[in-house]
Amino acid sequence: MKNNSVKMVVATGIGAALFVIIGWLINIPTPIPNTSIQLQYAVLALFSALFGPLAGFLIGFIGHALKDSFLYGAPWWTWVLGSGLMGLFLAFGVKRETFTQGIFGNKEIIRFNIVQFLANVVVWGIIAPIGDVLVYSEPANKVFTQGIVAGLVNALTIAVAGTLLLKLYAATRTKSGSLDKE
Repeated sequence: MKNNSVKMVVATGIGAALFVIIGWLINIPTPIPNTSIQLQYAVLALFSALFGPLAGFLIGFIGHALKDSFLYGAPWWTWVLGSGLMGLFLAFGVKRETFTQGIFGNKEIIRFNIVQFLANVVVWGIIAPIGDVLVYSEPANKVFTQGIVAGLVNALTIAVAGTLLLKLYAATRTKSGSLDKE
């Protein structure tokens, strides 16, 4: 058990650092202010699949809080929570036992993308905007527009880049029963 705790702590640190670095370096603006295409969510999907919901939550939460602090001077807590929740939910899109054995075929890809799409809708289309209205007194039309656009571009990013990362990782794993004894 201790070994798994150490792995999760290390994975959380590395994942959060990658979240910050990728979010800092690759930030493609959309026509909606303060909303951009964020490739770090593809990496969050991989780490969540490998290390589970708690690590996914912590990577998204810590990574987003640090990124906001470095780039803007302070975290925007409602969206920081959203990134944490995305990491948590992304972990449920993949059956970790089979994924780590190299099984990530069409059925698994469809399941993963249904879960990640629904998570994006709930997190960015509902939770984060409601939080912005309640916590920051932001205009509802502004934050719901930002949330819907962020959710759609994140869903697309995860569908393409996240699925590719998961597929590539699974391809590196030896499938159970694939080695024969001579």
